[in-house]
Amino acid sequence: DNAYLSCYPNASLLDLEENDLKYNNNSEYFSDAAKELVNQGVRLIGGCCGTTPEHIKKIKNIVKDLTPIKHKNVIPIETKQYKKQNKNEPSIKELVQQRPTIIVELDTPKHLDTNRFFEGIQALEDAGVEAVTLADNSLASVRISNIAAASIIKQKYKIRPLVHLACRDRNLIGLQSHLMGLSLLGINDILTITGDPSKVGNFPGATSVFDVNSSGLAEIITQFNQGINADGDTLRSNTNFSVAGAFNPNVRRLEPAVKRLEKKVESGMEYFITQPIYEPERVKEIYEATKHIDAPIFIGIMPITSYNNALFLHNEVPGIKLSETVLNAFEKVKDDRDATRKLSISLSKQLIDAVHQYFNGLYLVTPFLKYDLTVELANYSKLKTGTQTKEAIL
Repeated sequence: DNAYLSCYPNASLLDLEENDLKYNNNSEYFSDAAKELVNQGVRLIGGCCGTTPEHIKKIKNIVKDLTPIKHKNVIPIETKQYKKQNKNEPSIKELVQQRPTIIVELDTPKHLDTNRFFEGIQALEDAGVEAVTLADNSLASVRISNIAAASIIKQKYKIRPLVHLACRDRNLIGLQSHLMGLSLLGINDILTITGDPSKVGNFPGATSVFDVNSSGLAEIITQFNQGINADGDTLRSNTNFSVAGAFNPNVRRLEPAVKRLEKKVESGMEYFITQPIYEPERVKEIYEATKHIDAPIFIGIMPITSYNNALFLHNEVPGIKLSETVLNAFEKVKDDRDATRKLSISLSKQLIDAVHQYFNGLYLVTPFLKYDLTVELANYSKLKTGTQTKEAIL
């Protein structure tokens, strides 16, 4: 009630004149606007970018005899309350709260040959996987747009797409445009991530944006669900996004990571997906550390494809660490492809058994489009939990 308003607007927008960026010489217009601002209750007024001494002089002359108002009745411009979009299916959070639920990551290709990718989508659908998650240029490497892939999946398949949205590649304008596009397509499941820095990928000279981090993006999405964009302007409709967050349990001390998890819940994230783990004992540790948090967690498991793959994951992928026991086991069979596959499947099944003791959510990460591995593990999981499809039983 006792707030005072100040204002210092730009003199104008930049204009291009003979290859030079300049502000318009509009001191008359600027001072007229200053008069209106004072009439609206502004008590301290100045100018930002493009303001010249002439602008300041004009402001002084026009406001010197004006008296700022002391009371103002503010009437909202937009009073209509928009109804939330109808949901035709439960959210992933709702599913995993009710029963064991599997989601699978299948990254879009780095090239335009999409045959194997969509073969994988069909195989995962046939296996009864609830959702396929689509990374957003993971490890800062260029891939086919996940929103384009999600759109095709939405149109042609029965499995739902869960789209990762990274803060690295888009500024606040691009992120909000992306969100509106996803809503228009009816794609409502989103994983917000800050994103790996550009320097870790195959274009290290590319610019990383990071106008916001994953929590800031989740807060924007929460506003979108209320029908408001990041500037507070109306969207004239509510979005219906369900927001997931990432959780990295591969740290020396879980407590600080869990504190960050709690902050993410406050920002609007509804459930979480972990980085892949490779020790069954870690599952119980995660459960004990997070059981007080009212948000479901999907535990990540990614089959290892070779000893070199194990070394790469351990040494070069942020957020993933393997034990010496696991590394040594794969080193022993590094020259035997069949033995390596059996070891990988065996280790993954041990992890799945541990997951199902404590969590409903299982997150399988497909390595190198080898969807046969994740299909086999999905079928194993469903058999263990009694949620297999009729086709799988037959």
